[in-house]
Amino acid sequence: MSIVYLNGDFLPAIEAKVSVFDRGFLLGDGVYEVIPAFSGRLFRLEEHLDRLQNSLDAIQLENPLDFSQWRSMLEELIAKNISPEVSVYLQVTRGVAERDHAFPKATKQSIFAMVNPIRKLADSYYEAGVGAITVEDNRWQRCNIKAISLLPNVLLRQQAVDQGVAEAILVRDGLVTEGAAANVFVVLDGCIITPAKGQYILPGITRDLVLELARSHQLDCAENDITYEELMRAEEVWITSSTKEVLPVTQLNGQAVGEGKPGKVWKNVVQLYRDYKKSLL
Repeated sequence: MSIVYLNGDFLPAIEAKVSVFDRGFLLGDGVYEVIPAFSGRLFRLEEHLDRLQNSLDAIQLENPLDFSQWRSMLEELIAKNISPEVSVYLQVTRGVAERDHAFPKATKQSIFAMVNPIRKLADSYYEAGVGAITVEDNRWQRCNIKAISLLPNVLLRQQAVDQGVAEAILVRDGLVTEGAAANVFVVLDGCIITPAKGQYILPGITRDLVLELARSHQLDCAENDITYEELMRAEEVWITSSTKEVLPVTQLNGQAVGEGKPGKVWKNVVQLYRDYKKSLL
């Protein structure tokens, strides 16, 4: 049975209980992070905890733990759930209070963390790529906050699932924002491009690492607007996330992307990514 962390205690998952009056349950008043760990080592922990801090600041909620406390707790949690590759889900809510839209005057944050084995995609997904669709981005205007209230993303992702493809790529006012659960890259005229950070885009840790690797290896890359028309004529399209890593999209709205197979730029970047991971183990 898996072990979880809840408000200072490590306990079997079946014993973990949260009050029905927790604002996370009633109002979605909280934020979360997902951090991969390989061979017990948390991947890009500092960057993930920086993003957690940014999300907490955005909803005016004090961070209940400092960096060393987060690291110690998460490492102990991983040690109690032996598995070579896991993703750690952590969540902080504003805590238990009388239901009211306004912030309560004094509450204690609720902290929850669990680990899940990373379900590695079959090699065929990387050899052939995956399909995606484009949908209108109808979410709220603070998508840069990693909020637990994910219903808009859930509904958008379900459109992709219903059409038998891997992801929905979101378009707002004619410009690509991100995927329902991933960041988006394209290759245009040999240049790797992803939308710049802003209120409509979650600042992805894997996204940032891809740019870091591309720049350090002198690959042509940029953070620019991507129009719908540019997306549809791109030579390559990728989606990135902490669990998907760097995944090629080879079919978009039923049409082939480029030659309909993973491109040479993706092959180069995904090898750089894998080499980087190996260097940390």
